[in-house]
Amino acid sequence: MANSKVTIKALQQMKDNGEKIATLTAYDATFAATMEANGVEMILVGDSLGMVLQGHDSTLPVSIDDMAYHVAAVKRGTQRAFIVADLPFMSYATYEQGLANAQKLMQAGAHMIKLEGGQRHSNLIQALVELGTPVCGHLGLTPQSVNAMGGYKVQGKEAAAAEKLIQDAMALEAAGCQLLVLECVPTPLAQEVTNELQIPVIGIGAGNVTDGQVLVMHDMLGLNLGKPPKFVKNFMTEASDISDAFGRYVSEVKAGTFPGAAHSFH
Repeated sequence: MANSKVTIKALQQMKDNGEKIATLTAYDATFAATMEANGVEMILVGDSLGMVLQGHDSTLPVSIDDMAYHVAAVKRGTQRAFIVADLPFMSYATYEQGLANAQKLMQAGAHMIKLEGGQRHSNLIQALVELGTPVCGHLGLTPQSVNAMGGYKVQGKEAAAAEKLIQDAMALEAAGCQLLVLECVPTPLAQEVTNELQIPVIGIGAGNVTDGQVLVMHDMLGLNLGKPPKFVKNFMTEASDISDAFGRYVSEVKAGTFPGAAHSFH
């Protein structure tokens, strides 16, 4: 993938071939370019920017204009990486909002939009896909629902919750999602979802059994304002510089050595 443009078809081929997909968040041109140069195939412009850039205590204050601004910056810094952009909180509360705000992110330079939640979004996903907008789903810990969930907690630990998550994942794929992010779930559940779906599953706090990994850039560089989550590894500890840290992350994701047992939920 080093010299060719990463597409959704290429990501699907990576899953089919058993090759892990290395993903990081980025919010500006310089970091995005550095990631791309060190082998990161997919860049997520996450609404995590609300916390790591803007200093909020959640992702909820992030606006669609904030997202479009940072998507455009990342796009200008990359030539090959596949760019996924978050639809922020309440920006797809209605069908019309979802279509209009997805348009803004795609026109800013995203190759795919990401939204949180299960089968309740099936109609919106179908419409977006029919209109030429690739969609990534997001299940497990969904940060935009942190208040409803009662905090940042591991999801799918009980049998009923695990079964609902599996059903939601299947519904998202059936609606047309071509990627799924799975956050903060026990490794066995992540394995079941990854095996069940034909589309690539990207994990964060979901063990090393998914088709790829994503971390927030600031977390993997050790730039945590508070205590880092269990699933985070500081890749700067042994790296000579930031470029080396990105390269080490890619290498460990590809080898399946990150995340290890210490960074997973069982």
